[in-house]
Amino acid sequence: MIAYIKGEIIDISEDNLILEANQIGYNIRISPGTAGRLPGIGEEVKIYTYTYVREDAFLLYGFLTKDDLDIFRRLITVNGIGPKGGLAILSVMTADNLRFAILSGDAKAIAKAPGIGAKTAERVILDLRDKVSLEESLEKSFTGGTGLGQDMAGAAGSQKAAKARNEAVEALSALGYSPSEALKAVKKVEITDGMDTEEVLKQALRKMNG
Repeated sequence: MIAYIKGEIIDISEDNLILEANQIGYNIRISPGTAGRLPGIGEEVKIYTYTYVREDAFLLYGFLTKDDLDIFRRLITVNGIGPKGGLAILSVMTADNLRFAILSGDAKAIAKAPGIGAKTAERVILDLRDKVSLEESLEKSFTGGTGLGQDMAGAAGSQKAAKARNEAVEALSALGYSPSEALKAVKKVEITDGMDTEEVLKQALRKMNG
């Protein structure tokens, strides 16, 4: 219903943000992680929102990036994970870490969220594993959730560099490393256009074993 709100921060607490836009103050539910990344009171910020409507409430949930909002939308499709549970998970994990926990079957990491037990964490993995791909996770991680695809600076500034990066992560995963371990190692490699997959892989392995 409301895609985003851009306005002035009036107040911030661990789980709530008051944002004023066009002389209207909006109460927006947020995670502690989001609260910690917000600028100070009086600063302007753009918050992507999810509108939750039920008989006795009309609530807004807010996120700093479209990526966070997207993973939240996926989380609340899981039976037993409502908006409160979705925020709880995102309070202990970034969207990036959550995707890799799902791909690697790391229920313990998800279960660290307040109110999320082991069975619920396993259900998150079971329900979302087919909705989260390694390729998507790599692109989100390297672009910061901006949707810039392969048009990136630094670690993957061209299609060739991006291809070498993706193939190196897949190769490490095939060698038995978790997707999260593989991604972290490859992110440490300064990938240039002249590097092929083999070179990226060798450097990533040195980073992991160094």
